[in-house]
This record gives sequence, C-alpha cells and structure tokens, in this order.
Amino acid sequence: MNKNSAIASFSGAPQTFPADHPPVSAGRIGVLLVNLGTPDGTSYWPMRRYLAEFLKDRRVIEWPRALWYPILYGIVLNTRPGKSGAAYATIWNNERNEGPLRTFTRSQATKLAERLGTDGGRLVIDWAMRYGQPSIEAGFNRLAEQGCERVLVFPLYPQYAASTTATVNDKAFEALTAMRWQPALRTVPPYHDDPAYIDALAISVERHLATLDFEPEVVLASFHGIPVSYFRKGDPYHCQCHKTTRLLRERLGWPADRLRITFQSRFGPEEWLQPYTDKTVEQLARDGVKSIAVMNPGFVADCLETLEEIGEQARESFLHNGGTNFTHIPCLNDSDEGMNVIEAVVRRELSGWR
Repeated sequence: MNKNSAIASFSGAPQTFPADHPPVSAGRIGVLLVNLGTPDGTSYWPMRRYLAEFLKDRRVIEWPRALWYPILYGIVLNTRPGKSGAAYATIWNNERNEGPLRTFTRSQATKLAERLGTDGGRLVIDWAMRYGQPSIEAGFNRLAEQGCERVLVFPLYPQYAASTTATVNDKAFEALTAMRWQPALRTVPPYHDDPAYIDALAISVERHLATLDFEPEVVLASFHGIPVSYFRKGDPYHCQCHKTTRLLRERLGWPADRLRITFQSRFGPEEWLQPYTDKTVEQLARDGVKSIAVMNPGFVADCLETLEEIGEQARESFLHNGGTNFTHIPCLNDSDEGMNVIEAVVRRELSGWR
C-alpha cells in the first residue's frame, strides 16, 4: 500500500492526489503523555536552564515579574542549581544518564503502546515533558509528522492544579500556534477519584506493607503543596487531594488517624497548604510514634520530590527525632497497577475517536 492509499484507509474516504503531490501522512490519532520535567544533567548549567524554565512559568510563580525576577536571577538561579544538582545526583539514573522521571515516563509510553496496539496503524503513543526535554512542542511535531490529525494530551497529574495540569495545557495550545496544519486537541481531566486509580493506590499500599517486618502506626499521604493564595483564588487541588485520601482510606478500610494527608515541597515565604509533611514527620517521632510509612498519591512516577525529599530527607528527620522504622511506598510508576490506570483513562478519553 502506498502512502496516499494509506491516507485514504486511515481517514475512511478515498482521496486522489496529483502525480507530483508531496507525500502526506494523515488520519492518525496521537496520545501525548506529559509529565513535569527533568534537567539534562546534575551540573550547574543544565540545572540552571531547567530551573529557569520552571520558575519563570507564571502558573508556578504568580508574583509580579518586577518583584520575582530580581530574586530569581539575583539569588535563586545563582544558588539553587548547585543544591538541586547535588540532590538530583543522589537519585540519578546513571545507567541512562537521566532523571528517573524521564525513565519512567518513557517506559509508561512504551507500555501503553503495547497495551493499546496501533489500532490498525491509526494510533501513535508519545511522551514529553513540560520543562526540559523532550518538549511538548517537539512531541506535537513528531505526532504531526506521523499524520496525527487528532491528539489527546495527558497531563500526568491525578489532581488538577493550575501550576501543573493547566500549564501543560497552556504549553500544548501554545505549540499549536506555530503549526500550519493543527490537529484537533483533547486534554485529559483530573482523575483523582477514578475507581481504577484508587484501587491501584490501595493495591500498591497493601503489597508494599506486606513486605515489611514492621507495621506502620501511621501512613502519610504526602501531596505536593501549593501556596494557600492559589487555593483561595479557586484552585481545586486542595479539595481533590482530600477526596483522593478519603477514598483511599475507605478502600483500605482504615480509620482516619491511620492514613493522614500532608503537603510537601513548599518554596518561598508564602504560607502553603498544611499540614506540612516535614513538620508532621518530625512531630510524629517526637510524640513517640516509632513506625511510619509515607506515600505520594499525587505523583504518577517517582522523582526528586519522592525519592530524595521523602525517601532520604523525611527518613533522616524521622529517625533523628526518635523514630525507629520508616518506609517510603513507591509511586505507581510503570507497574501493572499504574499502567492499568493510564490505560483506563486513555481508553475513556479516546471514546468517539477510535
């Protein structure tokens, strides 16, 4: 079958082209998985480029530029790359020379393609990062080159926040402005209360706890925080995190004091969503709690904030303040349970296109 015949088969209607017409690919459907991002390396300049792109995003830092940029360029980008680079070095995938978020997101795209198949050559699965490489724009270009006239953009965040889901959507629509032949676009809504997601979290908790030689007295569901001011402006993130935790607690059959919600990774002088994970971990140890577990339901894949901030910093704090047993429950990553969630959401959101 020649390329023009393939176009006719994908689009469902015969098309005739002049003999001198350039080759065209069309009629396919693309799925673009998008996660937060990762630096290209742990040294100063790759870290600075990554942090600059991230911290210049108006969805992430909403302060007036006249106030924020002197701080960003005068202080943050001169001091934070070294500190962040050292932290990344502790969790870096040295075999592939990349951050774990890139490793996991690539694997999620590969496994999703295996599960969904090509739908007779019509379906293309790809992946991108909001910050760093591969970029969303590059992802759109790759899909366009393969003839994707419809694209489902999947921000890999179960709970919606303007600083995560919305900024992925912003960048996706921005990429369209540079395209002469734009695909039709769909974006995946939050799935914080999806039964497949809650069930996968519960299975991951039960499976991990079964491997331990101790029983955690408290399990913390630690979500990435946002400033309280964002919540007050109408961001639904706080409510969706609480709903996820409640549904997971009900699915596990646990009392309220066994699974508790906390928020981590605050930055700057503003008040962020509370209770804070680091303060809670410290206080639990001081109150005599000897064994805890921490999970990260809002992260689809393990990354700096889970492996280093929780797996290393929180562990050290708990043990230093009198705790005895600490465990970090891995994210769903590219496990069978994690892929069940991604597949279920994609199949639902592709309804009517396939």
